[in-house]
Amino acid sequence: MFEFDILQQEGRARRATFRTPHGTVTTPMFMPVGTQGTVKGISPQELLDIGSQIVLANTYHLMLRPGEQLVAAHGGLPGFTAYPGPFLTDSGGFQVMSLGHMRKITEQGVTFKSHLDGSRVELTPERSVEVQEALGADVIMAFDECPPYPAEPLYLQRSLERTVRWLERCLEAKTREDQALFAIVQGGTSGELREQSLALTLPFATPGFAIGGLAVGEPKEEMFPAVALTTGRLPAHKPRYLMGVGHPEDLIAGVALGVDMFDCVYPTRTGRFGYALTDDGRLNLNSSAPRRQLEPIDSGCDCYACRSYTRAYLAHLIRAEEMLAPRMLSLHNLRYLHRLMARAGDALQQGTFFNWATAWGERYFRQEVPAWFQKALETGAGI
Repeated sequence: MFEFDILQQEGRARRATFRTPHGTVTTPMFMPVGTQGTVKGISPQELLDIGSQIVLANTYHLMLRPGEQLVAAHGGLPGFTAYPGPFLTDSGGFQVMSLGHMRKITEQGVTFKSHLDGSRVELTPERSVEVQEALGADVIMAFDECPPYPAEPLYLQRSLERTVRWLERCLEAKTREDQALFAIVQGGTSGELREQSLALTLPFATPGFAIGGLAVGEPKEEMFPAVALTTGRLPAHKPRYLMGVGHPEDLIAGVALGVDMFDCVYPTRTGRFGYALTDDGRLNLNSSAPRRQLEPIDSGCDCYACRSYTRAYLAHLIRAEEMLAPRMLSLHNLRYLHRLMARAGDALQQGTFFNWATAWGERYFRQEVPAWFQKALETGAGI
């Protein structure tokens, strides 16, 4: 039911298909984030039109509102949201970090003070799986503790050991065969702790593995060596998911190192602030220059915004605070990342990925390619 087939590989980078109950998807891919069961400002039909393959939803938020049983009454997330494709649900582990001022961690689980009404909410590995089973996602995540950056080594070690114990409880609680539960490797940016987490996590042989605890504020010079170490140890025949990563340069570096799946709120959040993603870097439509530019955001993009509107019109909408502007910029940014991953896949199919990635980086960074990016490409290529 969850077959993962590698189609092409160049160095560590690979192109593959991943079969799920709601459809077969092609990697490498970016997954839009629909925390509340919706990608902000984007309709399900628009997601399909721009090539979205898997949408994320969040266990913690949907558990609080509207409640997982109401979602289950719709037949799960596809029926509730009208998005017919596969879903992946976060376990609530990210909220363990992001709501750190409103929670208490024990061996049993995490007790939150609800951000909605202040009531006491308990989330345990068993409860997380129960909610995710009711939500009906194709891929569900093990309940983990996502530590902040920076964190003391002793804290990171205790945290990753607890995450492994919680993983065992998640697997014992899981009852649905039509859902794939991914384990999450932790350890922060410490190579030694990453190795320890891998040694403890890999024996569970879950259908896929996620790389957690990164993209939480650490510099990229520390993040990508941790990614490289982890992907180098993860099983080749299973999907690899780098959690919370969505900057274009991070996606290319991640693909080079053997990552298959990415997610982040970055493209839609950036769009709401008036920024558009392009191969030439981030375009600021709040600035004065776009107000007089009659070309589209990106002449090479086929999204509705680029086919229909000029930069000048979208810049006008931003200044007028019209809701169409953040919608169109979010739509474009998602389409850009989907196209970027498709272009990476095409290069892999042709056996030219690392040449393509090098040329993309030189254009994107305007010839000043940072050392961390170059190192990721070299490591991925086996240089």
